[in-house]
Amino acid sequence: MEYTTLGDIGLSVSRICLGCLGFGDGKEWMLDSDESREIIDRAIDLGVNFFDTANVYSKGGSEEILGEAIDGYDRDRLVVATKVFGEMDESNPNARGLSRKAIEQELSNSLDRLGVDTIDLYQTHRWDDEVPVEETLRTLDDAVRRGSVRYVGASTTLAYQLAEARRRSEALGLQSFVSMQNHYNLLYREEEREMLPYCRENGVGVLPWSPLAKGYLARPHAELETTARGRTNDYTDLYPYLEGNGREINERVAELADENGVTMAQIALAWLFHKDVVDAPVVGTTSIEHLEQAVEALDISLSDSDMEYLEEPYEPVRHTL
Repeated sequence: MEYTTLGDIGLSVSRICLGCLGFGDGKEWMLDSDESREIIDRAIDLGVNFFDTANVYSKGGSEEILGEAIDGYDRDRLVVATKVFGEMDESNPNARGLSRKAIEQELSNSLDRLGVDTIDLYQTHRWDDEVPVEETLRTLDDAVRRGSVRYVGASTTLAYQLAEARRRSEALGLQSFVSMQNHYNLLYREEEREMLPYCRENGVGVLPWSPLAKGYLARPHAELETTARGRTNDYTDLYPYLEGNGREINERVAELADENGVTMAQIALAWLFHKDVVDAPVVGTTSIEHLEQAVEALDISLSDSDMEYLEEPYEPVRHTL
């Protein structure tokens, strides 16, 4: 395993962050507690120390599974991240968003489910247009000061929103967002226009979600619906993966994988590992084999011409959040 610091802060994280969306009961392809535990145990064996979940994943189920799985391990060796924003109770309007009440109650619930005293990285899952950003920032700062949270990060926002939030934090002397968990992969590169340059210039850690484009970069286009997740994901409406010459990019990934004797997923991950602005892709997997292959992808070397070959067909696509 390789390790890096998260942006400009001193927190050391594995180059692979294990995404825990697949642990729970929200979809047919998700894993139960015992199956999830096997993945988490193997990840730790492989040197993964960084785990990402969210309160909304399986309505807290993912956090519970992760918390139970890491109980008994040396907590000081692990970096646990979770997120807040999504609706947890449709009958309670304060069980969603980034108001002080929502954050404080959801943070308390996440700590209980995870079975920890402190969350290493607490992230806003989305931007909340209904709450003044200063209220959100002050609430997060309070959480850091009382020791419930070590660092705060953001996920899936616009570049100007992240910049404004960090400017406000600096002006008010508050804890600032240290990381951005954003949508970034070979089929969705709109973040290269503003977000990634901003993060690079300001020392903000980058943790791409959906590094395999919801699995579309893990298998040839013709095999898109051969897995349970492939059959249940809506690639054309929710994500623009089939736009911007997505199919041609898929074919080039398959070609390079065949030439190098590796999997398509390994080529797609290796491309991200070669991006100096990327700290740790959030890799969600429900297979020990695929987890092991993701770690092996750290050893794949892509030439400049390989990188250019993979990137050349890309065309702008609609922006998604």
